[in-house]
Amino acid sequence: MHNHGICVTYRYDGDESLWAETIARFVAAAGADPALKGKFSYTVHKGKDGASRVHVGRWDSPETVAALQSTDYFKAFAAALKDMAGATLQTTPFSLTHST
Repeated sequence: MHNHGICVTYRYDGDESLWAETIARFVAAAGADPALKGKFSYTVHKGKDGASRVHVGRWDSPETVAALQSTDYFKAFAAALKDMAGATLQTTPFSLTHST
């Protein structure tokens, strides 16, 4: 079970193709990473207003997220996301308390 996570929120009204390519590259790399298989999940949501964005990353242990954060693809993604989101970027780490 993925008991640890982060919620990332921001607003983006720039080039949608750049945003979509950045997200797709990260999701593909994380999905193909054998060190994360079955231990990490990531979802990306776009608000109905077109500019609000929400990312939810979940993982099973601190070791899994440390492995992710040590990769070049994560470092590139984090830098690109900061550039796109600017001052609107907010992150909220969380631990799962209830689920269905």
